[in-house]
Amino acid sequence: MDQTEQNLPKNAARIPIPEVGLSVVVREANADDIHYAKTITDEMEASAKARGTGIAKRSPDYVAQKMTEGKAVIAATDDGTWVGFCYIEAWGHNQFVANSGLIVSPAFRKSGVATQIKRRIFTLSRSKYPSAKIFGLTTGLAVMKMNSELGYVPVTYSELTDDQEFWAGCKSCVNYEILMSKDRKNCLCTGMLFDPNKEQK
Repeated sequence: MDQTEQNLPKNAARIPIPEVGLSVVVREANADDIHYAKTITDEMEASAKARGTGIAKRSPDYVAQKMTEGKAVIAATDDGTWVGFCYIEAWGHNQFVANSGLIVSPAFRKSGVATQIKRRIFTLSRSKYPSAKIFGLTTGLAVMKMNSELGYVPVTYSELTDDQEFWAGCKSCVNYEILMSKDRKNCLCTGMLFDPNKEQK
């Protein structure tokens, strides 16, 4: 093990990115990372606009709070360049958990970083909320593939949380009117769910 590996925080992983000649460290975020918050929320908004889809808009303060609470995963290079991020939200009295806001800097997309972030936030969610069902709403095929590999299955919206606050987060999505016109039963996003009670033994 070299010196750089010894200096890694617990539960962190180093990923070489040959295309850009760098390595990226994926780890749990903490209060020292809050200076990345505005960069992250700006990229979330820009990415949603570029795709022509919407995501629940989050403020830098909200993202910073998730970092401080230990409910987020961040990826960065050794020189401090931000690479990617994802955070945990709990709903319905902690019966449901969502891994939300998965975003990777454009310069590092298609490098495998998103998969590593997704795996780490999933593990963190299982650790913090072992009995919770983990769910997501996505229009992205790549995210659906990652979810499937982790044991998620596609489900109808009726299988997801009925927490009003979660669904209120969809108001900033361009497709919100579609969601409401269908009585919140479906929309352009695919609902996916990991149920620990149905986990393969």
